[in-house]
Amino acid sequence: MKSDTKIATSNRLNEAVRRNRAFSTAGVLEFLFTLAFKGLVYPQIWEDPEVDMEALAITPDCHVVAIASGGCNVLSYLVADPGRITAVDLARAHVALNRLKLAAVCQLPTWQSFYRFFGEADAEANVTAYWRFLKPHLDIETCDYWEGRGLLGRRRISMFSRNVYRCGLLGYSIGLGHLVARLHGVDLSKLLCARSLAEQRAFFNTSLAPLFDKPLVRWMTGRQMSLYGLGIPPAQYAALCAGAPHIATVLRDRVERLSCDFSLDDNYFAWQAFGRSYSDRATGPLPPYLKQAHFETIRARVDRVEVLNRSFTEYLKSRPDRSLDRYVLLDAQDWMSDQQLNELWREITRTARPGARVIFRTAAEPSLLPGRVDDVLLAQWRYEAEQSRDLTRRDRSAIYGGFHLYVLAA
Repeated sequence: MKSDTKIATSNRLNEAVRRNRAFSTAGVLEFLFTLAFKGLVYPQIWEDPEVDMEALAITPDCHVVAIASGGCNVLSYLVADPGRITAVDLARAHVALNRLKLAAVCQLPTWQSFYRFFGEADAEANVTAYWRFLKPHLDIETCDYWEGRGLLGRRRISMFSRNVYRCGLLGYSIGLGHLVARLHGVDLSKLLCARSLAEQRAFFNTSLAPLFDKPLVRWMTGRQMSLYGLGIPPAQYAALCAGAPHIATVLRDRVERLSCDFSLDDNYFAWQAFGRSYSDRATGPLPPYLKQAHFETIRARVDRVEVLNRSFTEYLKSRPDRSLDRYVLLDAQDWMSDQQLNELWREITRTARPGARVIFRTAAEPSLLPGRVDDVLLAQWRYEAEQSRDLTRRDRSAIYGGFHLYVLAA
């Protein structure tokens, strides 16, 4: 059974990423990305759930379908009181992480123990709590994942005793960024000492911006594989590069937004990027699901969430007509071929109830749907251009070119 599950997951990942012949240069890069993506990628999701909830305008009768990723979005949406959430993901690791979070909300005795597990995520007591409180309430596949051993021979659950946010492909990639910066004499964590936006800007101008002109940084970022740790597949890398003199220029602009456009008192993404953790002892900004004020609300609603290891389109095909209300695609469409995009939007349109909303992000600034999704399908949806631009500006994760909102036309 475990072998069958892994094979099915691998096949789904291949279908999602692979566009080119296996032995072409592009095909080899896609294959390597697929290998990298089979483990834990995102301990924390890199999309702002507060922006999401504003765009989604969730009501108590809504059935939300979302790509799960690290699960910060799914649990945070419960604050908005949806009727039901279905979280889907191709990665077995992300499914296991989401199910672990759901069990923890229900079974850990206090908010303090929940925050220690997923906020601090660096205490041996978390491993003890897993065996005592969580394992008895988890399915076999989730237990197999967390009790299985990683590359270094340690059980995966031990990540929560050594800062899970330094683990996973994203965590390792951010760590590499810190190492490269230190090689050039820059301590990225110093940004977190800034006491104002002006001081954040000064640090960026004097310490961060020059890094993107360094030969090593330009050489590294010029290789597609260097961004696999950020979850950027070959197709998305191409979208990022479009119209830019060098990928380092694009990354510099995104880091500038992250480090300069939002106060550190309100941007936990900056803490994760530059400090590799949340601010000390829950005194600073946090994802909604980790805030003490929301804990009892989320605990009371957690049974509304189901987590499935399947593709978004695959799940939609299992649903009847006009049965869903909100769709959260993250940046997954950047990976897709035209055929996959059209198949996805046919299913979205078929399953959407009146007033349905779809949100997604793109590496490039404009929406990728016009000219790629069939005009007849797209004509049934209204693009909220002004609101999309505003939400792009206010998305604290700051790494995407565009945030996009589509509403089913009346």
